[in-house]
Amino acid sequence: MRSIAAACAAGAMLHGVPAMAQIPQVQHVVVIVQENRTPDNLFHGLNLILPGADIANTGVTSTGQTVPLVQASLISQYDMSHAYVEFHTQYDNGRMDGDDLVTCTALAGATCPPLPGFVYIEPSQTQPYLDMATHYGFANRMFQTNRGPSLPAHLAIFAGGGEPIANSNLFDGNNNNNADVKVSGCVSARTGRLQLVGPNGMVAENVFPCFEHQTIGDLLDQPPANPGAPLPWKYYVALVDGILNPANAIRHICQPKTANGVIACTGPHFVNGDIYQGPQQFLRDVMANQLAAVTFINPPPASSDHAIACDDTGPSWVSAIVDTVGESAFWNNTVIFVTWDDWGGWYDHVAPPNDALHGYYENGFRVPLLVISPYTQPGYVSNVTHDFGSMLKFIENVFNLGLIAPGTFADSKADGLADFFNFQAPPRAFVPISAPYPVSYFLNEKSRINPRNRFRDADD
Repeated sequence: MRSIAAACAAGAMLHGVPAMAQIPQVQHVVVIVQENRTPDNLFHGLNLILPGADIANTGVTSTGQTVPLVQASLISQYDMSHAYVEFHTQYDNGRMDGDDLVTCTALAGATCPPLPGFVYIEPSQTQPYLDMATHYGFANRMFQTNRGPSLPAHLAIFAGGGEPIANSNLFDGNNNNNADVKVSGCVSARTGRLQLVGPNGMVAENVFPCFEHQTIGDLLDQPPANPGAPLPWKYYVALVDGILNPANAIRHICQPKTANGVIACTGPHFVNGDIYQGPQQFLRDVMANQLAAVTFINPPPASSDHAIACDDTGPSWVSAIVDTVGESAFWNNTVIFVTWDDWGGWYDHVAPPNDALHGYYENGFRVPLLVISPYTQPGYVSNVTHDFGSMLKFIENVFNLGLIAPGTFADSKADGLADFFNFQAPPRAFVPISAPYPVSYFLNEKSRINPRNRFRDADD
């Protein structure tokens, strides 16, 4: 595939793209963030379709035993811990043999099976994901930036990292300790605290979960190459106040204020609806010919792929987004990334690369990444090392944004996913993704109520 540099067109202006844009073929980037899976767990059998895909059928336990991965359903009665300390249990200094020691929690009346983390999801349930990989692109080496659960992962995806301030050597290691993870970040209860990880790798120093540093949103609000022309961005999320919305954990974006005893984010992006509670609205917006330059989408809980919380609709939910964009006027100038925020405690056989400076925190385990665009070769499998910062770097390259200040976050160390694209080729026609649940299912809010949903475990 050709490099991003080969695609740059100096001074180009195409359908409203800023003149300084580096990749004028791309006017929209959509980042879909699902929950808690590894490639070995979710993409079983992909290597039979795409021989280059690195998917294991067996795993290794702490006793050195090689065991087969066992088929399981997306609809689960138990969940695996994915806290910072559990990462190190499973990682075992790169030996990747500790998953049998990771904590498993079952629903009331259910029990965890033997070797609960050594499972793969039934391929008939994940067929839409397999089809996306074969029609578009799949990453063999996509890793979490962080070692831990959802809040620090989403901070890495949106803000480049879980540091409380820029240039800190402390990082957010876990979610805040509120009993209810529906409330997080700067709108947490005043007793809310989260644990920071220091250079010795120990979890310590509890702090209020409200950070202050720059994000990709700030670059879009004030593009360095053209500061008077903000690029619109949106964040569609199930709960604006929850742990899956990193914007509420950044003080200058949230701008928390208390009125009548209730604390809420009052920043312009919250007030104007750029951070929207209700991910289904994305489908309606695209159907109404509305799409921001950059969009982040977190799923309805039932479609999240999160064990215990989800039903079997996650692959169809992602397909609904892909098909809605693909069948719209936006297809030829849009890139869609589909990734998962953390590994969820499930087995994966590939050891993550260790960051030279922050190896006590970066990088985490493999998570899947699908790259869907009219400029991506069908069935392309990338063996380049990527992490969450790679998606930020791609956005920065598309719109000529530079790095998130002060230039020390994950985007500064990441590649820009250039190998997935050939921007010198004409755009490919969209290939629809067949799925069990149609787009109309997700437009009906009532159909999205899942009585089993807890969206909550020990470390979420």
